[in-house]
Amino acid sequence: MQRYRQLNQGGDIGIILNLTPSYPRSENPADVKAANIADLMFNRSFLDPALLGKYPDELVDLLTSHHQLPECRSGDRELLAQGVVSLLGINYYQPRRIKCRDSLVNPDSPFMPEWFFENYEMPGRKMNPHRGWEIYEKGIYDILTNLRTEYGNPRCFISENGMGVENEQRFIENGQVQDDYRIEFVREHLQWVHKAIQEGSQCLGYHMWTFIDNWSWCNAYKNRYGFIQLDLATQTRSVKKSGEWFAQVSHANGF
Repeated sequence: MQRYRQLNQGGDIGIILNLTPSYPRSENPADVKAANIADLMFNRSFLDPALLGKYPDELVDLLTSHHQLPECRSGDRELLAQGVVSLLGINYYQPRRIKCRDSLVNPDSPFMPEWFFENYEMPGRKMNPHRGWEIYEKGIYDILTNLRTEYGNPRCFISENGMGVENEQRFIENGQVQDDYRIEFVREHLQWVHKAIQEGSQCLGYHMWTFIDNWSWCNAYKNRYGFIQLDLATQTRSVKKSGEWFAQVSHANGF
């Protein structure tokens, strides 16, 4: 950050973060506390230094109480304060549902975030049946609202959002993937992004993961994400129904 600003090029420099809102199972204080700790560890531990130039006091206190605070040196605090970004990218796919632990932690086990919470599968949740992930469109709004109210409303954009589907060839009709499920997914998320912008969020744009079916670190080409279908055997590219729809949305700046 310091080196870039010394160049005086006038551009923006930022960071892209995976932001996953943590929602408690209930309003019970134990569940709320567990969700707050999950948020501290998975979101605020990155957001606070990037946008506020410091680590959350709650996180420092928690790590200190468990003798897990990393070594801190003179000048670290000043370096953090000078590293605040001017642009934030947001990757959002699914929410994190949290409940308090139902069992005690083995005190001899390695220190892990899961000491403080467990994941919770909410009954009746909306699912991507082709991938196994929960779909919660409002989460993207909650992220943008939190940035506006708690972090000074930074300039930001949705850098990743999308849904993976296995064996999309089964949805081919007349030579085109009829991925209405992806159109619905993007439409519902864009409605919440729009609401956040209407309320003052400085969200500059929305980027789909991904433009074309791509290789994944987790499962190679098992799941497809793109607006464009890629035939691995022939390398032929063809626009899916969602790609045509998104082009229309882009040209019209809305739907």
